[in-house]
Amino acid sequence: MSKITATPATLWLRLLAIVYDLLPLLGLWLGAAGLAVLLSGGALDTHRLGGKLTMQALVLLASGAYFIVSWTRGGQTIGMRAWRLRVVRSDGAPLTIAQSALRFPLALLSLAALGAGFWWSLIDRDRLTWHDRIARTLVVRLEKPASAK
Repeated sequence: MSKITATPATLWLRLLAIVYDLLPLLGLWLGAAGLAVLLSGGALDTHRLGGKLTMQALVLLASGAYFIVSWTRGGQTIGMRAWRLRVVRSDGAPLTIAQSALRFPLALLSLAALGAGFWWSLIDRDRLTWHDRIARTLVVRLEKPASAK
């Protein structure tokens, strides 16, 4: 397959998509918290290490599932759809589950480094973030669909 020729997404569009993605993530995090309470028998003590770890693990799993499933099935999260962004492999093909599963923790590391992995796209010649470079992915801006006449 030939290399994709679509326009790489700007950092600002990526950040806007992340803000939009906070809405479904908040719902998933609430569900994860509810599940943590159920698993603890209704007495989740978040002041104890076990309670904190349970809650954090479920929130991380829910977040990972959201992104991995979204990227694998269509290449877009809800936030990415709003801004016409899509993540694809560097050759333009859809992401595999393995590639999505690699990209998610790498994106967390990019964010954990005070966002440096994302800011990198401002100086990268291809507008790639750290996690895009390592996972061999590309976030592109889709063209507006032709209006119906």
